[in-house]
Parts: sequence; structure tokens; C-alpha cells
Amino acid sequence: MTAETFPPDGDQYGTEAHRQTSLLDVLSVAALVLDVEGRIVFWTPQAEELFGYSAAEALGRPAARLIIHPEHLQGVLKLFAEVLETGRSWAGAFPIRHKDGSTRLMEFRNMRLLDDLGDVYALGLAADHSLLQRVETDLALCERLINQSPIGLAMLDPELRYLLVNPALQRLDGVPAEDHIGRHLRETLPFPDVDSIESALRQVLSTGTPLLDQYHVGRARSSPEHERAWSVSFYRLEDPGGRVLGAAMSVVDVTERHRVAAEADRARRRLALIADASTRVGTSLEVEQTATELAEIASGALADVVAVDVLDSALACRRMREPDNGPELFRALALKADHPSVALRAADAPGDLAAYEGDRLVTLCVHTGRPVLVRYVGEEDLPRIARDAEAAALLSRAGVHSYLAVPLIAHGEVLGALDLKRTRNPLSFDEDDVILAGELAGRAAIAIDNARWFQSVRNTSLTLQRSLLPDHPPHHTGLELASRYQPAQATSEVGGDWYDVIKLSGDKTALVVGDVMGNGIDAAATMGRLRTATCAYADLDLPPGEVLRHLDKITCDLEHYIVTCVFIVYDPHTRQCSIANAGHMPPALARAGEPARLLDVPPGAPLGIGGVVFETTTAELRPGDLLVLYTDGLVETRQHAIDDRLNALLGFLDEPQRPLEETCDLLLYGLRQPDDHDDVALLVARAL
Repeated sequence: MTAETFPPDGDQYGTEAHRQTSLLDVLSVAALVLDVEGRIVFWTPQAEELFGYSAAEALGRPAARLIIHPEHLQGVLKLFAEVLETGRSWAGAFPIRHKDGSTRLMEFRNMRLLDDLGDVYALGLAADHSLLQRVETDLALCERLINQSPIGLAMLDPELRYLLVNPALQRLDGVPAEDHIGRHLRETLPFPDVDSIESALRQVLSTGTPLLDQYHVGRARSSPEHERAWSVSFYRLEDPGGRVLGAAMSVVDVTERHRVAAEADRARRRLALIADASTRVGTSLEVEQTATELAEIASGALADVVAVDVLDSALACRRMREPDNGPELFRALALKADHPSVALRAADAPGDLAAYEGDRLVTLCVHTGRPVLVRYVGEEDLPRIARDAEAAALLSRAGVHSYLAVPLIAHGEVLGALDLKRTRNPLSFDEDDVILAGELAGRAAIAIDNARWFQSVRNTSLTLQRSLLPDHPPHHTGLELASRYQPAQATSEVGGDWYDVIKLSGDKTALVVGDVMGNGIDAAATMGRLRTATCAYADLDLPPGEVLRHLDKITCDLEHYIVTCVFIVYDPHTRQCSIANAGHMPPALARAGEPARLLDVPPGAPLGIGGVVFETTTAELRPGDLLVLYTDGLVETRQHAIDDRLNALLGFLDEPQRPLEETCDLLLYGLRQPDDHDDVALLVARAL
């Protein structure tokens, strides 16, 4: 007991008359002393409580006649004589007569006493039999519960030294029960946070508030190779008078619950990762972007260093040859680390091409189409993981201790591999990680497959589109020309926008801008047919309205296609522009000293409607004037009104004398946005 737990005013021995501080007080043990004649010479207050007689009523009277029933009198006198003659104590239960006339069963302990004069007395200790029996039962039950309980139990003194330990706690912490006694708590507990436990225990001793179900993880001395979990509770112990005796501690092994909870939490995190991947991987039809998204989501959650490598043949959409033991050419698409690591220097940088021999693990992965797992990477494994000896040394420095490669498979074709390494994460890859990585790789592979085919088709369409457009315009009398074609930046295919500059007789020039409503190879092919027809009809020196009428007939024969077009013929000798419009955006005119404006031409109906008359109007083009023809992809957006966008277009034409190439770039970069979903054809002409 520490000084802090002593009662105040020096009453450290509990001498207050009113305090109950011991089991004797709980049992209310009475004491009475008899002389050789059997008369009562001492009578305690507890005797008055048990028998009902006050000291004044009891002292000097024969005890047997006072509290013993007549039928038991002879037997009691005989036992009394034997105790005095032999000195042997007697113990047992015996019925007594209470002052109120009732009979009560008492537990007695009788023994002989001698004083310093040699006089003989008899000491009797008595307690209520039923109360004593109940206490004995409780003690027996407590002892059985403590010794046979599967829960580890211990009693600690206020200094947190062991007073009692049951066998279950001995099994839990691996320290024999007898070795606990007298030792401090921190000397046996297998918890790494024993300081916080001691602090909490002292708080329990101070406040009396129990601390329940505290979760702790550690390794017991009996099985240091396995991590275990315990639920620990603490309670303050007090005697009946409120004096702090110490603390009780209960320890329950909840390792299985901990394992199940950890597995459930791990499963939840894996499901969350897969759900996250479904929204974050494959957000675009760009192969590199998709690979980067895969690397980002796998980094940290699954591996410390992540690389995505795709077979160069797959990127080129060439059929992969039958797997063999030969080398493979990989293109690195993405590389990501959860933290700065020299392992990044050991990997191929995104965009690099690298040939890996057949004995490399990533090559084995794509050849077999199966994951390759190295749970515990040794020095002998690094050469099969790294590209060369220098990279292997870097991986060793980075602390790579576990490796996993998972194939990227889409529609039965192996596209490449997801390469995973662990450095800081102390856990090795296991079968659950293989399943999770395979799920992520499978989802990403589909997105990569879609992206590569889209890029292939888009490149084909774009190649066709550009091949059908005219080369850089040659010199035309009286005109300076510049043009641009820009495909959509956020769509799945190219469109059918086109422009043309056609040299006509008499030094005249036809300027054409059109838009086939649709996209892909079909739209590009339709655009090519209309461009060819436009050139043919323009060469007949027909008025612009007649040219559009003939194109309308042709377009009607093309199913499901609607086309807009503006057709202008410029005569440098008269400086007149003849203009016909088929549902297209009006041309813009910029003239020095005047605000830029849209030409007032009849809008007309798109080509392909059939039976429409196209009106031809004229406009003057003075020297230095700037004429701008464009498709709707330059000005239309989903967020802005078309009038606002047309005004913005005119605002960029405030300097007609600006070089034409600069004007084209200014219009494209000033009006286009990264997520535009339409392509653009732009033709700019300046009168000389």
C-alpha cells in the first residue's frame, strides 16, 4: 500500500469504529470468553448482535444456560470440559437460542486460553452459519471461476504488481503463474503499448471508472512467431470500507475475431478498390491514360511500385504470334511509386521500348497468360525481374521483397502485363493479392483494348481524312490563303469536315468549306466523294447556287447523311465574291478600320434535303480584306450561346493585317477547348 492510499489523519490501520474493512467485519464474528465455571467474562458487541443479549445481560451468567437449549445442555457441557482439560479446539455448527426465543444455527470455534497467572479460560468464536456458508460458497465459486476460466485474470496491487494470476493468463502471456507474483505489469505483458496501458490503469485506480474491452495486438512469449490480439479490461478493487486494494485485470484472446475482422476489413478495402477502379480506370480512349489510371489505383493500395507494360505488337494491333520461349518487345506505358524510391530508376520510363528475354518473369507472364508470383524475392530472383544487372542492384537497394506480374488479357488476347513490387509494405503478396490484381488487370485490359482499337481506327480515319483534303494551297491570283484541319479532341472518331481551294478559269478561285454530319471512316469517305464532285461542278464554271443544287442531288443518294456547305467564287478582276450557302455558318469579313462582321447571306437548307433552291449573293472583297470560312466545330460548344461564340470569333479578327498563319492559330487556340467534341475545318483568305 502506498502512502497515498492510507486513510487521512494517520488512520492508516483503519481504526475508525464505523468502517468495515475486513472479512471478519462482513461475517460479524462474535467473541466470548468463559471462565472454568462456564460463566461469561468477556462479551463483544458482535456477540450482542448474534445472540441478542447486551453485555450487561450476559456477563457473569453461565453461557450454556443463556444460549443453549435444555436438550443440548449436557452435550455442550461435556464438550466444554474436554476443551478445558485437553486443550484441543472444537469447531462445528450448533443451534443456539436467541434472546427473542428463536433458534439459530451458528458456526463455532472453541479453544482453551491461559493467562499469565495460569488461570484457564475458554474462547468462543461464533458466526452466523448461513452467512458463513454463503461466503464459503462464494469463495469456492470464485476460486473455481478464476482457476478454470478461459479468461486470463489477475489481481494487481496499487503499484501494479501481481498479487494473483490464474492459469489462463499464464497460458496467454507464456509466463508461469508463480513467476508473476511480485513482478510489475510491464514485465510480463506482451503488448508494445504497455506504457499507455499502465497510464490507463492508474487512471482506473484514481477514478474507479472501469476500462473495458481495450483492444491490443502483440506476440506472446509462448508463440512469438504469431501475432495475437487480446481484449483487456481493468477494474478497481476496494474493500467493504472503500479502501483501494488494487486492480483486477481480465484478458480475453480475440485473435480469431481479430483475424476475421481483419479479413473482413481487407475484403471491404478490396471491394472498394475494385469499385474505385471501375470509375477511375478507362475514363478516356487513350491507351497511355488508361495505363496511368491503372498504375495510380494499384499504387499504395496493392503495391509500392507499379508498372504497366504492353506488347508493342498489341499496340500496333498486330496479331500476336504463338507463345514461345523467345524475347518480347514491350513498350512501357505507365510507372508509379507510392513513395520516392530508387526502384523507379530500375524500371523502363513510359514510352520506352525494351526487349525482355524469355527467361524474364514479365515475359513468362505474357507467354503463359498466367500470374507470376514470387512471395519472397531473393538476390537470385532479381536478375529475372530487372532489365539488367544495374537495375537489379537498384531493386535490391530499394528493398524489393515481393513481386507479382499479372497479364493484361482482353478477349482472349494477352496485351501486356501489370508489374507489381513491394518495398515498404512488409507483407508479401499472397493469393488474395493475385486475385485482386487479376481483377484490376482484367478491367484495365478491356479499356486498353478498346483504346488501342479506337486509336487504330481513328488514325486510319484521320489518315483518310487528311489524304482527301488538299495540300497547302498553291498560289491563286489576287488571294493569299491559309488553312487548318483539326480533328475532335474528345470524341471517338474523326468527322467529315473539309475545305477546298479550286482554281477556275479567268483567274477566279472557288473557296469551299463543308461539314458531313457524322463521324468515322464513312463520314470521311462521304466527304471525299462530295469534294470530288464539288471540284467537277466548279470546273464547269457554274454559279455557286447551281453547284450546290447538283451537290444536293448527289447527297440525296447518300443514305443518312446531311451536309452543310458554303461555296464562294472570287473574281480578282471585279473584286466580287459570289456566295451560296447550304445551311452553313456564315463567312466572316474583317476590313481595316471597320469592325469585323458576318456576311449577310441567306442560310439556305443543308444538302441532302432535296428540291431546295440555293440563292447566290455577292459581296465585295477589297484589297487587304480578310475572309474567314469555318465549320461549326470552331464556335459551337455545349456551355455557350452561339451568338456569344460568333462575337468571340469576330473579336479575334480585330487586326486584318495579321499574318494568316497567326490568324489560324489564334482562332484555333482561342476558341477551341480540350473537350471539344467536333472537328474543325478553317480556311482564311486575304485579297491582294
